[in-house]
Amino acid sequence: MAVLEITNLTKRFGKFTALNGVNMELNEGEVFGFIGPNGAGKSTTIRILLGILKATNGKATIFGKNVWSDAVEIHKSLAYVPGDVNLWPNLTGGEVIDLFGSLRGGIDKQKREELIKRFDLDPTKKCRTYSKGNRQKVALVAAFASDADLYILDEPTSGLDPLMEQIFQQCVLEAKQNGKSVLLSSHILSEVEKLCDRVGIIRQGEIIETGTLDELRHLTRTNLRVETKKPIINLHDIPGVHELEGTDYAVSFQVDSEQLELVIKHISQFGIVKLESTPPTLEDLFMRHYETQGEKGVGGRS
Repeated sequence: MAVLEITNLTKRFGKFTALNGVNMELNEGEVFGFIGPNGAGKSTTIRILLGILKATNGKATIFGKNVWSDAVEIHKSLAYVPGDVNLWPNLTGGEVIDLFGSLRGGIDKQKREELIKRFDLDPTKKCRTYSKGNRQKVALVAAFASDADLYILDEPTSGLDPLMEQIFQQCVLEAKQNGKSVLLSSHILSEVEKLCDRVGIIRQGEIIETGTLDELRHLTRTNLRVETKKPIINLHDIPGVHELEGTDYAVSFQVDSEQLELVIKHISQFGIVKLESTPPTLEDLFMRHYETQGEKGVGGRS
């Protein structure tokens, strides 16, 4: 069952088109990774989903309700964590957590205390004294202590140390186990790789690829390191071989997945002594998508 559906979503700011026909679906109990460079359209999409911006064209629904006209009703079952949390400076962290909880009709006090302990947060301090990481912790505790059905997380671990990132990842997986749905926008690709069931890649306001990590790995290259008894010749002539380095007897290179069998067959005739294969990562996938000859970067709104 789809918790969130986006159909042909378009958003224009004057003559600039920030989103151009975006389609996306998030199912119940699923963690969906939403990735792309700055200016690709991630934040614009999320602002539309939150009812902050109105789409120019297209349709977006959460729990079957219109994200613009039914925003107040939707937010009763939605928790949102931005990448840069601003809090009321004269309230304590605990007061802010309780305030956010009251907006959703209450908070699980036992879960609140457990999360405060796990995130190592002092809830008695005024928010003006908090570092960026502690402000993120306040928002994360408030979100995960609520009984939300959908979590929209936009760069949620910004400012957290590696240990707290692990706690966050555990919270996401626990929410998934409880049948909750998560839309995760993150620049930490290893995080997306660990947590997400499916990934959507957005570029210049358009979704260019959606699927499971296994389905998207055809777009990546496998890293190989080979040592042989005889010098390897003509390897650079095989299509799909990239970044070839090393000596005649020991080489490292990247190979397109669809050419892997051909490459292995070629190098085996030189007597393989050692073969190391590193599986492609989401970072490889991400870089491949944005590798465009002569392109320095993608600008525009995020």
